[in-house]
Amino acid sequence: MDETAAPGALPALPPIRHWPALDLNGTDFDPVLAELMAEGPVTRVQLPNGDGWAWLVTRYDDVRTVTNDPRFSREAVVARPVTRLAPHFIPAPGAVGFLDPPDHTRLRRSVAAALTAKGVERVRARARGMLDELVDDLLDGGPPADLTAAVLSPFPIAVICELMGVPAGDRHSMHNWTQLILSAAHGKEISETAKREMAAYFSDLIGLRENSTGEDVTSLLGAAVGRGEVTLDEAVGLAVLLQIGGEAVTNNSGQMFYLLLTRPALVARLRAEPEIRRPAIDELLRYIPHRNAVGLCRIAVQDVDIGGVRIRAGDPVYVSYLAANRDPEVFPEPETLDFSRSPNPHVAFGFGPHYCPGGMLARLEEELLMDALLDRVPGLRLAVPADQVAFRKGALIRGPEALPVTW
Repeated sequence: MDETAAPGALPALPPIRHWPALDLNGTDFDPVLAELMAEGPVTRVQLPNGDGWAWLVTRYDDVRTVTNDPRFSREAVVARPVTRLAPHFIPAPGAVGFLDPPDHTRLRRSVAAALTAKGVERVRARARGMLDELVDDLLDGGPPADLTAAVLSPFPIAVICELMGVPAGDRHSMHNWTQLILSAAHGKEISETAKREMAAYFSDLIGLRENSTGEDVTSLLGAAVGRGEVTLDEAVGLAVLLQIGGEAVTNNSGQMFYLLLTRPALVARLRAEPEIRRPAIDELLRYIPHRNAVGLCRIAVQDVDIGGVRIRAGDPVYVSYLAANRDPEVFPEPETLDFSRSPNPHVAFGFGPHYCPGGMLARLEEELLMDALLDRVPGLRLAVPADQVAFRKGALIRGPEALPVTW
């Protein structure tokens, strides 16, 4: 490709920036991403794994364009050794993460009933009951305690397994597999082995439910397979991604409570004004750096101009939702946590066809966690200085390893 600009042509290509997998503490914003945002709305990056370089799109409007435009394909990524953060692809080829409409739409439709507002409400009472039991145990054990181990980890595992229809006795296996799949630190083979084992589990479970009338995800998938609407491989791939995604709430919640517990004035306000908790959760979702670097990329299937840059057919393209959520054109004073921010059209759950299917469930869990911990543990605070809270190393999804608290 000619990287020089002819008179009257689009500007020359930006330089390729190496984007290392930084292990960042707390809710610090990735300094490399901040530099890339400052360089322009569309830059070029090289990540630690894979080959070559990719475009990075960071401006809010451009991110929404790329994620909702059929000229950018997820299916075209399969079998391409694109530059990426992880040593492996999390979704398997043919999984919903690597599908474009109409196949993507067909597959998501099979489980939509479990993930709508009505479907999520179906598990609210059970989720609140499981959370109350965990908080009871936390209080009975007395301080100090690790909030991650006591509540923030077991709660999302229990809820996603409830929604998926995974028996309680299998939660521990699900958690172990998920941790290995979501870590870049153990290497590709260990992660791939865990993914194969989880897939085999769901293949058996979905296969047993082909005539089910249940409302949980694996029952819906089993019924869809039985009707010939989706293949077993497609159903398994979707189940794996939903199960893994369900545990992201652990890390998101860890970041949220770390952030709140290092800002006591915010906690005091949330206790005094419970009516602002829902908008506060949206602002926290906008603000926290949910992940390291970027997730799955797309491939341009036509030449497209984005942000004054010509993206050629065949080029890999990443979007950064973290950067979009800090776009000052959309979020005035984006570095400020503002619980009264309105409107707050953040893209923490993505945008377009690949919008996170578990977004409503995640909101429900964050609401229940905030109410339970602020109302039932009124003296909750960090048990160690903020800089002594260790964050996960080599993780794709950021969060504290442990959150030592007292009350």
